[in-house]
Amino acid sequence: MAREASSVSDYRELARRRVPHFLFEYVDGGSYDQVTLGRNESDLREIALRQRVMRDVSRLDLSTILLGQKSRLPVALAPIGLAGMLARRGEVQAARAARDFGVPFTLSTVSACSLAEVTGAVPGPIWFQLYMIRDRGFMRDLIARAQAAKCSALLFTVDMPVPGARYRDYRSGLAGAGGTAGTLRRMGQAMLRPEWAWDVGLMGRPHKLGNVAPVLGKRSGLNDFFGWMGSNFDPSVTWRDLEWVRAEWKGQLVLKGVLDADDARAAVDTGADGIVVSNHGGRQLDGVLSSARALPAIVQAVGGQTTILADGGVRSGLDVVRMLAIGANGVLLGRAWAYALAGRGQAGVAHVLQLIEAEMRVAMALTGATRIADIKPDILSR
Repeated sequence: MAREASSVSDYRELARRRVPHFLFEYVDGGSYDQVTLGRNESDLREIALRQRVMRDVSRLDLSTILLGQKSRLPVALAPIGLAGMLARRGEVQAARAARDFGVPFTLSTVSACSLAEVTGAVPGPIWFQLYMIRDRGFMRDLIARAQAAKCSALLFTVDMPVPGARYRDYRSGLAGAGGTAGTLRRMGQAMLRPEWAWDVGLMGRPHKLGNVAPVLGKRSGLNDFFGWMGSNFDPSVTWRDLEWVRAEWKGQLVLKGVLDADDARAAVDTGADGIVVSNHGGRQLDGVLSSARALPAIVQAVGGQTTILADGGVRSGLDVVRMLAIGANGVLLGRAWAYALAGRGQAGVAHVLQLIEAEMRVAMALTGATRIADIKPDILSR
């Protein structure tokens, strides 16, 4: 495994060669011309670290507390839709890797494996992600299921009142190609990946979106899912709706998808326990700020009042340190673990977490930071 992949970029290439084209394009792509997708990575890389010498860095402590949960690293696995199609029962594999390593795992509403399947297979608290859906009864039921499963945090996605236009999904045949023609096109791509076709396509059944299967009923294919998603996200959502979610959910509530300081203040005023500074991985409104560019103003507005997590463009332990240095309390890994899951399943996710930890140790030692609390703006080169 280590010989085939020694970085997140290696796992990206491995994923491209191992899963059907439409699935790789889904994970890898952004919206429109992918300007923000590119900015997420490039803006983060431009943050220069300040190398220091002659410091005692013989003992490093990378542990922290994220949303009341002790974590081996200031890192959690972000929610990834359809991740269960990247490897056999993929969300279960990723959750096991996160649990064994000692970091939080977040299950997406649109996961292949249901909340019950994941929590039944992986004892211990996980985080759950939820969208604002028109059907409040369905939302209430999902929230109740998450509470019953003892999920410790609810990540409520607020940047998706309507889906972004992801042209790569249309070109690949994942979206837009309905009916028999679309199904045959995806089947043809799957047959070009025989290992995936056997392990996931055949042995990884059932292929249903576990959490939304009750509302999809027998029409549970990808075409049905995209049709349901497009018509059931709620564009009328306001801060008053967040008050309803806050009343229904009794645990930690985190708003995911905040890019503006005024919205961050409103989130705090409405009772959110945390926010995720995020542009949905460049998959929603193209041309907006990268997470790294948006983060400092939000930290200035609400830092110290709430937990601030960030995602977008993080591909290494150095990137994690950069995000922490500009004000994040923790970082969500998205594509990094998705590529690894697609390439090597649970072992790949575990390996990526090991890489992130090793890279963080080097970055902390060479900037003179021995604890997570030491990762502040003064470890950056001005």
